[in-house]
Amino acid sequence: MEKLSTEIHDIDLIGQDNLSLKRWIGVYGTCLLALLIPAIVLAVHSKISLIRLIRSPANSAASAGTMLKLLIFAIYMSISSTFIPLPTGVMVSAVALRDFAPAATLIGTVVIVASIGAAATTMANLNDFHIFTWMIRHKRIAKVHSTKFYSRALEWFSRRPFTLLMIFNILPVPIDVVRMLSASHRYPLKRFIVANFVGRWIRYAIIAAITFQMGKHGWIVALALLAVAIIISGIKIGGRFLHSSSTVRND
Repeated sequence: MEKLSTEIHDIDLIGQDNLSLKRWIGVYGTCLLALLIPAIVLAVHSKISLIRLIRSPANSAASAGTMLKLLIFAIYMSISSTFIPLPTGVMVSAVALRDFAPAATLIGTVVIVASIGAAATTMANLNDFHIFTWMIRHKRIAKVHSTKFYSRALEWFSRRPFTLLMIFNILPVPIDVVRMLSASHRYPLKRFIVANFVGRWIRYAIIAAITFQMGKHGWIVALALLAVAIIISGIKIGGRFLHSSSTVRND
């Protein structure tokens, strides 16, 4: 297949990106245990069935005490990723319901829910980032960089990586291709974290605010509004991608 100028030509250097999947698993596992242990203790103390907690985390979170609710929320959001695609909107809504919200005010609820949700989801997205990075270290997988389409996608991503990462975290897209591209592009980890956190904070703030005001079906309204944003953004982003493709083809 044709190789383009945007191809990552240093495949032989893959593995020298200072990222360690093993080290990250250790950090992630420690953080998860720090959430799981007190959650289990509080669940037992509150007489909440662990089986019910596993089967219906959203309902369990809605009826739990404030601390247990937030722990369940953080655990759930931190494991929802590309490889474990759990629905996040319904969980944000369950925690932000006015009758069960962690704060008495709209602003307090939005800040707490959006901040914890964004931080936990960023952890999950870091799992994806490290796994994708580990995958492209294998030369057979890394050869995808030589394909025409992937090279154009990387060129498109490289123009505004932070903005694209943030937008794709705001919009409820089922498959976050930009996250994969960020690993291939070796996007700086600190910027990746900030873009993910800011984008998710905005998305969860919207869902939490609408749910707090409208009740348990508020998250559906929020996702409907975000779906409209997907269409509008998709047209703009798609147009820029096609423009980028034509530019690369002409070059």
